[in-house]
Amino acid sequence: MKKILAIAMLIAGTMVMVSCGDDDDPVVMFDDVSVTTTSTGTLDNGQTGVTASFSVSVDTDLTATYAVTASNATVTSSASGDVSGSTIDVTFDAGTTAGAATITLTVTDSEGDSDDATAVYTVNEVGDNGIAISTIPATATIDFGADLADVPYAVDGLDGIISFELSVNGADAIDFAAVTGDDLSGNPTGISGTFTVDFATLQALGVNVGANALEFTTEDADGDTDSFTHTLTVSSPATVVVDANITGTVSWTADNVYELATRVTVLDGATLNIEAGTVIKGRAGQGESSTALLVARGGTINATGTAMAPIIFTSVSDQIVPGQIVSPNLDPDVTGLWGGVIILGNDFISVSAGTENQIDGIPPSDTNGLYGGDDASDNSGTFRYVSIRHAGTDIGDGDEINGLTLGAVGAATDIAWIEIVANKDDGIEWFGGSVGITGALVWNNGDDALDTDEAWNGDLEEFIVVNPGKSGFELDGPEGAYINATKPNHTFNNGTVYIPAAADFTIDFDDESNVNMSNIYFFGYESAAGVDEYSNMIGFAGSTSSVATFEYTLPSDIAVGDVFTDIPDSALTAVEANANTVGPDATNFGWTFAGASGALAGIGL
Repeated sequence: MKKILAIAMLIAGTMVMVSCGDDDDPVVMFDDVSVTTTSTGTLDNGQTGVTASFSVSVDTDLTATYAVTASNATVTSSASGDVSGSTIDVTFDAGTTAGAATITLTVTDSEGDSDDATAVYTVNEVGDNGIAISTIPATATIDFGADLADVPYAVDGLDGIISFELSVNGADAIDFAAVTGDDLSGNPTGISGTFTVDFATLQALGVNVGANALEFTTEDADGDTDSFTHTLTVSSPATVVVDANITGTVSWTADNVYELATRVTVLDGATLNIEAGTVIKGRAGQGESSTALLVARGGTINATGTAMAPIIFTSVSDQIVPGQIVSPNLDPDVTGLWGGVIILGNDFISVSAGTENQIDGIPPSDTNGLYGGDDASDNSGTFRYVSIRHAGTDIGDGDEINGLTLGAVGAATDIAWIEIVANKDDGIEWFGGSVGITGALVWNNGDDALDTDEAWNGDLEEFIVVNPGKSGFELDGPEGAYINATKPNHTFNNGTVYIPAAADFTIDFDDESNVNMSNIYFFGYESAAGVDEYSNMIGFAGSTSSVATFEYTLPSDIAVGDVFTDIPDSALTAVEANANTVGPDATNFGWTFAGASGALAGIGL
């Protein structure tokens, strides 16, 4: 017995030693099973051939099996099997009970670890079929100026599609079926194809540089809806630096931003064409280093903007890109960041000596600054739907460049629909010539809004002045003997002028003024400024000028005679604020910075 006991103790000791020796061996660990799904949606009652997709992760050293269970659905693919990849697709038919339908996939590995995920669907009532947008890609990237081209789309709605719309960056939706050319009048059960939207239309819809959310929505006759958001990324436009004068024929296009690095001159005999929607930016500079665009005598500019795509001259500090109207970063009262635009011609001027002169803002050393001649029909080109902003740098001794300077520009030149914003000096200044303008707006000016000199004898029709810094008008007459025999006076007709307290004068006449003014509404006066601020018509009685049909709104403590000195009573009519019957339709200026920003609406226009 003792012998048997000893043998047993020996065996037990050996087992303990063996067990202790195994403590340092590694323990094998296996990754947990993981099952996920993003499958969901709305199904027609009894819809067949639906696929729910599951992502599966199983340790590569183990085997695993899956099993499928369903609620309000019939699985038509294998309901169980071995796991052999990272994805398992389960095909099923929807049930016939309205409400939830679920597909649950459970995966179990050879170690006994398991996980599951459930795809949840909504089954429509009998006869209520869903609607779905498909095939549109989730993202796309295009160059600035490029079209969004050949994009596939499909809408399926068995109950009849009644709308297919698009909203860009949260703006109001448009009828996108009209863009694709699909006829929804008969409530089709499906539409599909590809669409192309040109870049100009994209911008009109609100597409900007960077990422844009294009949300497509659709609805069927039963009121079911679906939506899909496509992210469209637009690259920034290229910047073209212009550091030399224009010779020959040069074209600037709206797919670039042009940066003036110096004073750029369109030389005699050269032509500069500027496409609608183009943005031109001037670098900062003072004195003779001021950047500007100068069209010399004999040069031609064809800047042909439109109300949908105006041409914009601004500062390099402005982050605006083609297609935008309102600056994303510069306030509309920031002045003097670059030079401005100067157009010179060969028409008559009235100066104290000779028939030509050097234009203000261009140093005498630059003979391209000369203007004047004897050709009243001189043609400097076309300048339409153009906005000039933040200009008027000081070139020395307090002499700044106007927003738009017109020196001896002839009557054959086509200028219409011009906006000047925040110019440090005058908004528009004419030096002789006979060019007319239809449509002009001057806003937040540093000096005079509209300034005439040297016997200009053109016409300005349809204009708005808001917040002139010094005077709404500075009207100077001839400085020499020349007077146009057939039209001795220039004309301002059909305007609206908003004069705040900060302005010095409404109209600054002098004894030589040769102007006819009619159908103009004046308002905005503030009684806190005091009457002296508005006593401004000195010189009118001695000039050859005339006025007719001035409407005005004044505070009760300012007398009309204290503002409109020497103006005949028959020309003046008091009206309630913004009850004027003269002046332009402000909606014609919706393309401007002032219009698009709401500034005009803010003063009742």
